[in-house]
Amino acid sequence: MTTIAASRGTLSPEELVRYSRHVILPEVGLAGQERLKQARVLVVGCGGLGSPVALYLAAAGIGHLGLVDFDTVDASNLQRQILHGTTTIGRSKLESAEARLLNLNPHTRIERYETRLTAANALEIIEGYDVVVDGTDNFGTRYLVNDACVLLGVPNAYGSIFRFEGQASVFATAEGPCYRCLFRQPPPPGAVPNCAEGGVLGVLPGLVGTIQATEAIKLVLGIGKPLVGELLLVDALDMRFRRVKVRKDPGCPACGTREIRELVEYDQTCDIPTARGVRDLTVAELAARRERGDDFLLVDVREPHEWTIGRITGAELIPLGEIGRSFDRLPRDREIVVYCKGGVRSAQAAEQLVQAGFGAVTNLVGGIVAWSTEIDPTVPRY
Repeated sequence: MTTIAASRGTLSPEELVRYSRHVILPEVGLAGQERLKQARVLVVGCGGLGSPVALYLAAAGIGHLGLVDFDTVDASNLQRQILHGTTTIGRSKLESAEARLLNLNPHTRIERYETRLTAANALEIIEGYDVVVDGTDNFGTRYLVNDACVLLGVPNAYGSIFRFEGQASVFATAEGPCYRCLFRQPPPPGAVPNCAEGGVLGVLPGLVGTIQATEAIKLVLGIGKPLVGELLLVDALDMRFRRVKVRKDPGCPACGTREIRELVEYDQTCDIPTARGVRDLTVAELAARRERGDDFLLVDVREPHEWTIGRITGAELIPLGEIGRSFDRLPRDREIVVYCKGGVRSAQAAEQLVQAGFGAVTNLVGGIVAWSTEIDPTVPRY
């Protein structure tokens, strides 16, 4: 395994005190702490996973920490994104992250990339870093990170989370598999719900992100056994950890056949393409139609516990999982307007209705979140 060469004597007396618990570890020592100081680690995403990753890498003494994000801090982030706080709501996540990290360790240099990672900029951003930590929350960026790391020969400390479960591994090393060896192609847009739709236990990204930070530090130091060729599965509800072997696939288009020679842009949205026969409806249009007294059935396809938080007046609750069993009680001679939290599940429900022969099906774009934001703020936004 490649390690970063250390040049002795660059730690100040203050740094020796700060990192003393590292320096007295035989596996780290002064030379190892020098390596950490000279290391360049890129964290893609400053959200749930990126928060503990960036905090622990800065605390550990990583000398150059790159941060990629383009979002702003929202109140709904604070349940899990511990880099940020109430006073930084509305601010750039990178501004918020840099202030917190420099307060934690002023010896770490922060380089900000306030942009979405794309096929056009990924190689330029990642090149020159020793390790990349993938804290992304969408498949499009995840495949970009993987392919760029393979092309550049940069290890990728991967993690992902959903509800109560998480995964972690190390991909794109010379001897190990890459993410495409495990999942060859991205799923269709919207086929897999994101955390905004499905939820996530707030401490879970802390658990998985800390594992990613640990792997990054091990890679920099060249110690221990990184999660190369193994996928660590985390079940927070039962507090169980399992390891699954992941073999390098000779037919993998990224690290096997090497047929992927340039990056490709993937759809990074959670939207499902509108099925034929389904019309999209904005919340403004829905409000206008309700005002006119248009005849249609409004169906809420969220779960009962979401329904209790708030709902659009006059809607009927039929959770997505029950749509297929509810065809007999739904009218075929009236328009059906379906909505969910953000528009993903309702698009799936609309497609099921169209395939079942319902003639007039409409999907509310943006769901109850858009309704609360644009039309009725008394409906709780969550």
